[in-house]
Amino acid sequence: MEHKLRFKDYNEALKQNKLLGLKCKQCGQISASPRIACAKCGSTDFDIIELRGKGKVQTFTSIFVAPEGRESECPYVVALVELEEGPWIMGNLVGVEPDKVTGDIIGKKVKMSSAGVFSGDKYSAGDIARPLFSLEN
Repeated sequence: MEHKLRFKDYNEALKQNKLLGLKCKQCGQISASPRIACAKCGSTDFDIIELRGKGKVQTFTSIFVAPEGRESECPYVVALVELEEGPWIMGNLVGVEPDKVTGDIIGKKVKMSSAGVFSGDKYSAGDIARPLFSLEN
């Protein structure tokens, strides 16, 4: 069975500020990350699509203690974003102060401003890109 979108390709596209997803040819379900089968119908027949990177904050957390080897990134905010196309995705929320952000941002519209490339740790295979979201005015 062939992966239509491998993580390596997803990660490389994200480094170019392109958020790729998969659209199931059987049921139309859209996912925002690489996967082998559709979570809705189980089909393995997908089209690769580019997602707009716009959505709204569903929840968030402020990180003050970083994973080993990433201490220089702290503090930062991670948000779970429901994209306009339907899937949910996590990314860093930039332009907000981690120690002052409140629940008022839940439901606020955001857009992917770029991608952040972060060095891997001793458990990863190298650099990883994450979407960086900013609040829309």
